[in-house]
Amino acid sequence: MFADKDLEAVLERIGPDARQEIQLQKFGAQLDTILRSNKFYQKKFGQVGVSDAADILSMEDFSALPVTTKTELAEDQIAYRPYGSNMTFSLDRYTKIHQTSGTTGEPLRCLDTDESWEWWANCWTAVYRAAGVTPLDRVFFAFSFGPFIGFWSAYEGARRFGALAVPGGGMSSFQRLQA
Repeated sequence: MFADKDLEAVLERIGPDARQEIQLQKFGAQLDTILRSNKFYQKKFGQVGVSDAADILSMEDFSALPVTTKTELAEDQIAYRPYGSNMTFSLDRYTKIHQTSGTTGEPLRCLDTDESWEWWANCWTAVYRAAGVTPLDRVFFAFSFGPFIGFWSAYEGARRFGALAVPGGGMSSFQRLQA
């Protein structure tokens, strides 16, 4: 049996057919969870006749799903402040909040569960592994984090990967060189 990180490494290298099968299975499990309570996706997928995972049996079915745009999510957050109707769980299940950078409009606020935070960190561990980072490396973060998820998840991914994560936001260039 594989340890979790070993399994992730194996999954990164499997062939496309096996990968698609796993993706469909994972998507189906998430879709059923989402469609039980997420009003945003109940409405969006209901408009194309999708009410549960049994409606998505192939990659062709998956490919026919409507794409969700940032504009849709932004409009939903304006209509249903402060987080929109794209909530799968009750508010007490969420443990963190992040938001987009806001470079193309009002930032989107996103609520995270412990499980979604774990997913973000796992994405970054895959990036570090692909880049050849090892637990002996140091990853220096030369920026302040704020609520932008990219920096937080990269930091958390480095930490979980076993590399030394060094925060450098708010430091002068000289202080960064000293660090």
